[in-house]
Amino acid sequence: MISVIIDAENEPVDLARTLGSLVPAAVEGFVRDVTVRDLGSTDETRKVCDHAGARWLEGGELSEAIKSARCDWLLFLAPGARLLDGWIEPASIHMQKQTSPARFTRTRAQKISLFARFKGGPDPLAEGLLIHRRQALSLARQ
Repeated sequence: MISVIIDAENEPVDLARTLGSLVPAAVEGFVRDVTVRDLGSTDETRKVCDHAGARWLEGGELSEAIKSARCDWLLFLAPGARLLDGWIEPASIHMQKQTSPARFTRTRAQKISLFARFKGGPDPLAEGLLIHRRQALSLARQ
C-alpha cells in the first residue's frame, strides 16, 4: 500500500484529473491516503481536494507531509499527472523486491517528441516517483 503526496498551487483542474486517476487504486486498497500540500493556492484547489477526500496541508515543509503519510511507500505526483491502467501491479512488484526509488516513465508509444524534449519536456513528477519514506525524508532534509 502507498500514500500519495501532491504539491499544488492554483491548479484545481489538473489536481482533479490526478485525483480521479487514483480512484481505482483507492478502491482496490492500494492507495491508503492522499495528501495535497498547498503551496499558496488562492482559488478552488482546496475544494477539489476536500471533495476528493484528500488531506489538505497548508504550506509547511515537505518533511511534514512525508511524516504524516500512513504508508512506508510514497508516490509523489504533480497536478495533472494521470496514471495509466495497470500501474498498480508493477508498482507492487517493485515495492516487494526493491528498496530503491522508481520513476514512472512513458511507454515508447507515449514518449514525447524530440522537439518537445528540447522545449523542456514534462515535469519529472508528472509521471510519478515511488520512493520509500526513509529515503524521502533523507532527501527532504537536504
